[in-house]
Amino acid sequence: MAKKKTKEGSPEEKLRALYDLQIIDSRIDSIKTIRGELPLEVQDLEDEIEGLQTRIAKLQAEADEMTTDVSSRKNTIEEAKEAIKKYEKQQKNVRNNREFDAITKEMEFQTLEIQLSEKKIKEYGAKVDAKMEVIKEATDRLNSRQADLEGKKSELDEIISETQKEESILSEKSQELSAIVDERLLNAYNRIREASKNGLAVVPVERGASGGSFIKIPPQLQMDISARKKIIVDEHSGRILIDKVLADEEAEKMTKMLDKLLK
Repeated sequence: MAKKKTKEGSPEEKLRALYDLQIIDSRIDSIKTIRGELPLEVQDLEDEIEGLQTRIAKLQAEADEMTTDVSSRKNTIEEAKEAIKKYEKQQKNVRNNREFDAITKEMEFQTLEIQLSEKKIKEYGAKVDAKMEVIKEATDRLNSRQADLEGKKSELDEIISETQKEESILSEKSQELSAIVDERLLNAYNRIREASKNGLAVVPVERGASGGSFIKIPPQLQMDISARKKIIVDEHSGRILIDKVLADEEAEKMTKMLDKLLK
């Protein structure tokens, strides 16, 4: 990728371009503020719903497996009962004690199989009931969370639909302005914005202090700022400083331009 060329221009032109970019980006920030925490809330709900669905599916699979085991055990019981009936008939026709004992042992084995299967059926039944209760609770919560998600999404979609056109135009304008700011200044601007809670990187001097600050700027530095001969950064806030006259001029110009674009 070709390296972005540094844009030529006077410090005043660069300051105007930077402040224009700040005005646009601040309006985009305002739109995002209107949305508030809704995008994060929607994402959290979607993650929770996905987790609940996974949990319910896992529990249901375990319950189904146990239900299958119960059916298998019931078949085992029926087979064992049939075998006992068969052995009982054979016992009546035995020829010696050895055959009688052998059949008796087989009958005892089948009886143990029945007892074991009945025990397992009881255990599995209790476990299935417990899992189904958990599934019901999870399903109730899932339904509640899905209703919450629909509400949040509807609210978010409404806000987005109301601001989509404006945000699209502002984002396009932000890219246009970013392209005319020289690379070094743009990188500094973005770093300052990221470090700022309110996203302000370029602020006017008001009542002798930088916007949002109460720390007075020395008179000589105020004169340098008003002269617009160089880019000056506030040593306290780290923000780029411009004079109020320039700020008002650019704010009025950008307001007119945006009003026209957003009609």
